[in-house]
Amino acid sequence: MKAIHANGRPVWAEISLRAILHNLRLVRRQIGRKRKVLAVVKSNAYGLGAVPIAKALEKQGVEWFGVTCGSEGVELRESGIGKRILILTGFWPGEEERLIKNGLTPTVTRVEDVAHLDRAARSARSKSRPWRFHLKINTGMNRLGISPSDIDAFAGEMARSKHVALEGTFTHLASSEDFESRQSEDQEAVFRDCLNRLRLRGISPGMVHMANSAAICARPSTWFDMVRPGAILYGYYQSFAPAEIDRDVRRRLSLEACLSLRARIIALRDIAAGQPVGYGARYTSAAPSRIAVINAGYADGIVRQRTNHGCAIIRGRRVPLVGVISMDLTMLDVTGVPEVALGDVVTLYGKDGQAEIRVSDVAREINTVTSELLCAVGRRVARYYL
Repeated sequence: MKAIHANGRPVWAEISLRAILHNLRLVRRQIGRKRKVLAVVKSNAYGLGAVPIAKALEKQGVEWFGVTCGSEGVELRESGIGKRILILTGFWPGEEERLIKNGLTPTVTRVEDVAHLDRAARSARSKSRPWRFHLKINTGMNRLGISPSDIDAFAGEMARSKHVALEGTFTHLASSEDFESRQSEDQEAVFRDCLNRLRLRGISPGMVHMANSAAICARPSTWFDMVRPGAILYGYYQSFAPAEIDRDVRRRLSLEACLSLRARIIALRDIAAGQPVGYGARYTSAAPSRIAVINAGYADGIVRQRTNHGCAIIRGRRVPLVGVISMDLTMLDVTGVPEVALGDVVTLYGKDGQAEIRVSDVAREINTVTSELLCAVGRRVARYYL
């Protein structure tokens, strides 16, 4: 394990590319081979490592990658990724030249974006084919995207723009995992109406995409021409409602979690009953206890919401986290593991023997989303791709 300690801290993440490719196969089996896959690798592939993950996915035939901004797309291009890259959240006026130079596909989220793209395309490639972009339509999430009432204005702008071409049209679902609400059905109806209105104005919407991870799992009417897996690609389920749908999804799609987060015990301390542990004395031992310390804290991905809440795994057994989780250190009560020793591996996420802790399970316990916990794994944590 010497390589794992090369940065001087015995804390590391293991990312299983085999698990990610297994999950990709499940997605393809679910949606059928004719539909394309846009792998969402934004925010450094949810903190797991965009470049190595994108390279593995590209080798397996993924057609598109989705990123948040131009710099994320440039990073993939400079690493050798040749497949199409969509900037999901649009662009800031002034960065068009960089997008063109790196062969990145922008998203139009405002009608006036079309003119910005057209001017940049006219200047950069006046004699080449039009610069292709995707259009995002706001169907009820009310973040980004042109409003349905802007369809006529968009059509007019397209008629004036000779150097750009609409390649795809998409929207984003706000609550696709919630089958007790009609919001997704309402959004789909609005989206289909907007697609028809584009066609009536002589504009082909091109490649249509709507389905995020939860919709891929359970809403086939949203699959259209391409789907956008994010969390499920990395092996993590949303919590579906009602419970029978949640059970059905888990039965049909046997996802494999790709992340293991581990550290080693760097200190052991025996304390008497009634002794405080950590900042603010938020934990006090009820009986004589053995406390282990690991060299990882909230700067490494063990979020403070887990203070005195949740557990880790040592020698195949669950042990509780105790005391306030600090920036660099976390404490565990290992009294129930009498053979514990300095240097033992502690699993925060992942498997050890028959025990397993999934990021998605922890997210439910502390009332957050899986992607937040994945993105919380700090930059200083060494990542190893298995």
